[in-house]
Amino acid sequence: MSLNGVRVALLIEDEYQILEGWYPLLRLQEAGADVKVIGSGTKDSYDSKEHYPMPVDASAAEVSAEDFDAVIVPGGFAPDNMRLHPEMVDLVRDINQAGKLTAAICHGGWMLVSAGAVKGRKATGYLPIKDDVVNAGGEWLDQAVVEDGNVITARTPVDLPPFAAALVSYLERNVASGTGDSSAPRAVELGRDSAGSRYETGAETAAAR
Repeated sequence: MSLNGVRVALLIEDEYQILEGWYPLLRLQEAGADVKVIGSGTKDSYDSKEHYPMPVDASAAEVSAEDFDAVIVPGGFAPDNMRLHPEMVDLVRDINQAGKLTAAICHGGWMLVSAGAVKGRKATGYLPIKDDVVNAGGEWLDQAVVEDGNVITARTPVDLPPFAAALVSYLERNVASGTGDSSAPRAVELGRDSAGSRYETGAETAAAR
């Protein structure tokens, strides 16, 4: 099934994790989705931690939840920068409250915390944000991907393939098909690399084996 006509907002700011930004963007475009890169409005392009630029299509102040069927927040240090801009937090909050797909990977969960999207939800992410998620009312699971209603979260770059697969599957079921019930909580284990919870790079060190 194609995602033609499905509208997705990918949030971006400086110091995003390069794989977590580009992998979902390209995978969803490949599936036919119309992905718009949304920045804070301070620049026309934002650099990854590796200094690779990603140009934006619009600022958060120029769009609204009605413009999208989903929002995706990549990790790196970008979510810390995003939280300084109320328009970006409001966009995530509004999309989530509308019952639309709200997704994050790694440090991206910080934005879901600020937007109130993890309260009463099962969620995962990069291990150092566990306390933030729990303190915001979420239930932490150390799994590659966790899907709970309209909220999908993942740990680190090694979990990008199952994360992207979960995004495409959700959008196929609940948006592209025009049917589906996203309200039932589901915690879905879609990966097998336990190193993902500990290392942002996804690389397991010899000491951790």
